[in-house]
Amino acid sequence: MYKKTFLHPLLFGLVTILFISCDKDYNEIGTNIVGDDHFGFEVDTTSTIKAYNQKLGEIASNNLPINALGFYTNPAFGTTQANFVTQVELAAINPTFNNTTPGDYSTDIGHGPTAIDSVVMEIPYFKTLKTANTDGTNIYRLDSIYGAKPYDIETPAEVSSKFKLSIFQSNYFLRDLDPDQSLIEQQLYYTGQNQDDVINNNKIPVLLNDAPLVNVTDGIQNADGHENDNFYFDKREHKTKSLASDGVTPVYTRSVPSMRLHLNKTIFANLIFNAPSGKLTDNTTFKNYFRGLYFKVENGNPGNMAMLNFKGGKITLYYNEDNKTTSSTGVVTYTRENKSFILNLTGNSISLLKNSLENTDYLNAANSSQEASEIYLKGGQGSMAYIDLFGSTDTKGYVLNSAYNSNLPISATNQKYTLTGPNGKPDEIDDIIYNGWLINEANLTFNIKKSAMSDTKTIEPNRIFLYDLTHKKALVDYTYDGTTDSSYPKNNKYIFGGILLDNNNAILKQRDATTGEITNKGTKYKIRITNYVRNLIKNDSTNVRLGLSITESINSTGISKLKTANSISAYAPTMSVLSPLGTILYGTNNPPVPGPNPGQPYKQRLKLEIYYTKPN
Repeated sequence: MYKKTFLHPLLFGLVTILFISCDKDYNEIGTNIVGDDHFGFEVDTTSTIKAYNQKLGEIASNNLPINALGFYTNPAFGTTQANFVTQVELAAINPTFNNTTPGDYSTDIGHGPTAIDSVVMEIPYFKTLKTANTDGTNIYRLDSIYGAKPYDIETPAEVSSKFKLSIFQSNYFLRDLDPDQSLIEQQLYYTGQNQDDVINNNKIPVLLNDAPLVNVTDGIQNADGHENDNFYFDKREHKTKSLASDGVTPVYTRSVPSMRLHLNKTIFANLIFNAPSGKLTDNTTFKNYFRGLYFKVENGNPGNMAMLNFKGGKITLYYNEDNKTTSSTGVVTYTRENKSFILNLTGNSISLLKNSLENTDYLNAANSSQEASEIYLKGGQGSMAYIDLFGSTDTKGYVLNSAYNSNLPISATNQKYTLTGPNGKPDEIDDIIYNGWLINEANLTFNIKKSAMSDTKTIEPNRIFLYDLTHKKALVDYTYDGTTDSSYPKNNKYIFGGILLDNNNAILKQRDATTGEITNKGTKYKIRITNYVRNLIKNDSTNVRLGLSITESINSTGISKLKTANSISAYAPTMSVLSPLGTILYGTNNPPVPGPNPGQPYKQRLKLEIYYTKPN
């Protein structure tokens, strides 16, 4: 992981390279500045900046790349419950099974129609290999797990992370296209109680993950209920037994940790082996016949939550059937063979997020239209902020003075600009232009309210995202930043920033590498908007309203539609929907306290820092 500070020489080199390729005009000027006594280095933090909170409500959450499952409680915000529904697709269309025509199978003992052995669903976990032992066993740490400390069967004192997991067959059809939009736009589905109620009311109320609460030798091991009633995200690798070619010697195969659940084999045998004619011919027909799976979580106390790649999941039907062969002399032979058939958890899906026990301070702040003293950012069905820079006062403007002599210093008798009336641009920007500032760097620094984020079970967002809210697109500084971190792509575009930092401006790692415990807390986030500010001054760009949100990945800037638009926007970044995390930052409405000490909120308030050079 990249651990350098923003002022480290190596990073400075990257900044220089980036600016050479992306801002040639500026660096031509800058080259002349070096060593020139006419210029001095200055920093300004007086620009007007105002931040506001905005509650989002239900937001489109279909077909996300990863989805949450479980419970997550953050005392500063409340509890989020994450259910999930997905379609299922045939890995191979129009399969055939030897279970309908008597001649396809033998009626002898040990033979017969296709017979199902088991049905196993497997969904991968995000994980890290910690130790590879010499005996062939491996120890893993599960990643992207939030909330209570994950249950560990080897040290079973921690039980609060368990919850009830029920999987049902859905009978609610997830459309590709919206009939209300003439079937030319994607059908949107939203987070929230309403959508979850619709899915829940349209499920087939027969539990699929119905493994009995017993341990069976060389079979299901569910005495602790970890496949259903007392589910937990298990970090242990799987150990599967088979027999060697002699039919006696056991052979064990190990595989990485995953959600591995046994599903009701009678139901799946009827769905697949006994499917009505034509239902398995293609996936379009199949997805209407078998409308998917509904994952429902209950009884989180408080439970925990994992981000999962459901689309990497699959259901495997293990079965055996006769393989019929006919020799050249007409002798028919039946050989019993073990086979498998796969269903993929692909197709349309919905992340079903519900908030409860929401913190009163959070609700009051997020629903307020007043300038924010504290900024509440929460992913999922959460909240964001919007920011206005340079104020709205526009009483003056400037035009180039035709008498200006560029060979002489700017002075009272050699003014570069002439004062005019309002020009549709904030006066603070006009003043920068008038004073001839050349912008070296501009940053927004967001300080974390540590007292509100001190809970040891609360993990802070690793990244926040600043964007052009007015036009629903990335800022120019994001676009220009080509920096990457191959070891951890979520730290790409680290010059643009928004990464969780420590007191020394170094990227913070919250969890202990050995224990996985949260041992470090963040101090701030810093986002560079140098080119945005330059364009306001040099290129007469429009000063837009900025949006600020949590992001699960800086590598995507897509937006998702709100079910109900607010007064500011009808959209929010899609990557904020993926994350259940939240943070509280100091806002802008923090006036100084009278006396020698202006107070911590004032000192930690959100500021725009502009580093510039100007003529002496």
